[in-house]
Amino acid sequence: MRKTAARCAATLALALPSLAFAQETVVDVADTGDTAWILISAALVLMMTMPGLTLFYGGLVRAKSFLAVLVQVGTIAASASLLWIALGYTMAFGPVGSGWIGGFGNAMLGNLGNVRDGYMVPESAFVLFQMTFAAITPALMAGAWVDRARFGWVVGFCALWGLVVYAPVAHWIWGGGWLATKVGTLDFAGGIVVHTTAGVSALVAVILLGSRSGFPRTLMLPHAPSLTMAGAALLWVGWFGFNGGSALAANDDAASAIINTHVGASMAALVWLLIERFTVGKPTSVGFATGAIAGLATVTPAAGFISPGAAFAFGAVAALVCYPMIQIVKQRLKIDDSLDVFAVHGVGGITGSLLLAVFLSPDLGGTGYADGATMISQLAAQFVGIGVVALWSAIASAIIAVGVSLLLPMRVSEDDEREGLDLASHGERAWEFD
Repeated sequence: MRKTAARCAATLALALPSLAFAQETVVDVADTGDTAWILISAALVLMMTMPGLTLFYGGLVRAKSFLAVLVQVGTIAASASLLWIALGYTMAFGPVGSGWIGGFGNAMLGNLGNVRDGYMVPESAFVLFQMTFAAITPALMAGAWVDRARFGWVVGFCALWGLVVYAPVAHWIWGGGWLATKVGTLDFAGGIVVHTTAGVSALVAVILLGSRSGFPRTLMLPHAPSLTMAGAALLWVGWFGFNGGSALAANDDAASAIINTHVGASMAALVWLLIERFTVGKPTSVGFATGAIAGLATVTPAAGFISPGAAFAFGAVAALVCYPMIQIVKQRLKIDDSLDVFAVHGVGGITGSLLLAVFLSPDLGGTGYADGATMISQLAAQFVGIGVVALWSAIASAIIAVGVSLLLPMRVSEDDEREGLDLASHGERAWEFD
């Protein structure tokens, strides 16, 4: 008996140091389920860009510029991805310094942690997911300047834009920067970071570029609405990864975000068709596709914070606001935002970011306000965030656009525009029927 007791005491004595060490050690292991979901979400977001956005925009332009849109979107996404690896990620999500921009310790993805702080996914998976956002955001702007922007200028402008506009704004709101920590601005998946920046910047760019030849007198109809519908369908499905993946975990928040995403898109598409029925006499396929995208953009900033019932309202408001905004921009202001990037993405993202402050209320099924915040204070925080980001996007985009144009002209010649950018810029035709 005494020998047994002695052995137990000796074993315990030997085990104590290892137990103490275990208590001091932080487990640095990612959750495989969360990691798998983030990897899948990254693939879904990339699908939104290529082929989703290329087909959506490509079907909306005239046949003579179809390939030009595809090449622009693809080149923008490819260059943005490389710049994200080199500098974009560390500027947006690197070690927090002043709150205005991330530190440069993660340039070229150096010094990455095994697991992203605050989450259960590898930092490499987090980098990949955020890279797809950095790729699609500048690509959204390509729809604004179709038919007349010179390819070299587009590539140069979007490359600088990703570092000067997108990366800092992503840091301000998602990377621990000042808008999130000091102002309290919320953006679940990109209503401000993605859609407001791209929408406002696209508007500034087309004002500087000028209108297409013949605008607004000449009717410039989509050459392939069927491709636009296919592109919209891919965007719709991919948006599940865009919003659901922004939960950064395979959990209830992700599922709720996906439900709200689908509800918002469905409601907006149907309301858009109803508006068309009463304004132009017939519901159209392009209207259905455009309405769905407006609903998706509008619900994005709030997808993980609101109830499905609120998503109904987001979708309806998206159609009721974005539809007339298209007419205001093109007909009243005479601004040739060719494929309505500002009116749909920009205005939709802004609208949803403001509605978020209302439907965040627990009384309306929302997840609730942060400690000490109220509906009024959250609305003020959203206004500040939107205003700052819109102003920065406009000023920086104007400077970049003009600066790049000193080396690479912004517009093609009148002859090239008349011939079409497929042949003039790329020496190819999208369709050969011989």
